Amino acid sequence: MKPSSVARAALIAALLATAYALPAAAAPAEATGEIHIDVPVALKQAKVVFNMDHAAFGGDTPVGLAHMTMMVERFKQNGTKWKMTAIFHGEAGYMLLNDETYNAVRKTKTGNPYKSMILNLISQGVEVEECAVTMKGNKWTNANLLPGVKVDSGADGRIIELVQQGYVMLQP
Repeated sequence: MKPSSVARAALIAALLATAYALPAAAAPAEATGEIHIDVPVALKQAKVVFNMDHAAFGGDTPVGLAHMTMMVERFKQNGTKWKMTAIFHGEAGYMLLNDETYNAVRKTKTGNPYKSMILNLISQGVEVEECAVTMKGNKWTNANLLPGVKVDSGADGRIIELVQQGYVMLQP
């Protein structure tokens, strides 16, 4: 190598070593176990639709229901004006069934284990909807649903409608 090539390679190596060392040097918050917020989020209003088309769990808790619960609590704490709709359909449609129907569909005797979370969300103002197409495919009627659950004419169309109204769609 020419002397200028050696010097250039040494300079590049030194710069790369410095760049890799920077995150370690800039981590006092991590070293103390604290979290430094770089991007604070302060929502004045929020319109959210949850696309609940599949069952996703963190342990035994449905991730979507847990996220809705946390968001409602956070919105209330922060004074955020909010609207939230949960659209259940397809594989996750069974989560809105009353105890008797849930037991028959899921071949259990425990009743709907999600009932208290869903009824709590409804009582706090979350609109919870079941897709009529899912209901027809499973031979369910309105009488098979938990109290307070509304039925929409089709989940995909309803989600599109809400997004067009300014809702942000989340899919846990």
